[in-house]
Amino acid sequence: MSDAPSEAEIARINAEHLISTPLRPADLLFVFGTRRGVGETVEAALDLWQRGFFRHAIVSGGMMPGDTRTECAVIKQAMVAGGVPATLILEEHRATNTGENVLFSLPVIDTALGLENIQSVICLGKICTARRYPMTLQRHWPEVEKMLLTINPYGAPVEHWHTDALFRERVLLEWRKIEPYRARGFIADWP
Repeated sequence: MSDAPSEAEIARINAEHLISTPLRPADLLFVFGTRRGVGETVEAALDLWQRGFFRHAIVSGGMMPGDTRTECAVIKQAMVAGGVPATLILEEHRATNTGENVLFSLPVIDTALGLENIQSVICLGKICTARRYPMTLQRHWPEVEKMLLTINPYGAPVEHWHTDALFRERVLLEWRKIEPYRARGFIADWP
């Protein structure tokens, strides 16, 4: 999947996929687990916490290859070390992909907080997956307002994603999932 995208595809990806939204304080921070960019993810979560941008968080992510801990455990531990009260961070330890992050987390959120009590969510995850986070959430939890903040764990700035081989590969892989996932009902349109 290292084929170079056309200028038109680069422009479309920049405009439609590699996005973040304006943020305002939300009821819930939804941290999508990751193996790449853990430090950046935790830094972003801590910055949001310090600025009062969420009241509760859920961290979702399963086992990390070569580790005995889940993505959830690693990220939550670092968030707590950075000052977020452990009691405010819900945990989901089984997910291995974005769909599972949402499907496995919704019952956890509902049990602990009640889905009906959450009006707004900030999705936090890697830039390469970008809008697919809120699109997945939109498919399974359309009622809640969704905002998006992404982190960039790659060796190039976002605007030069197509010049870095690994960054380009990840972006194209995620971008090319959008239409098939929409067709299969895994995701839903999100403004």
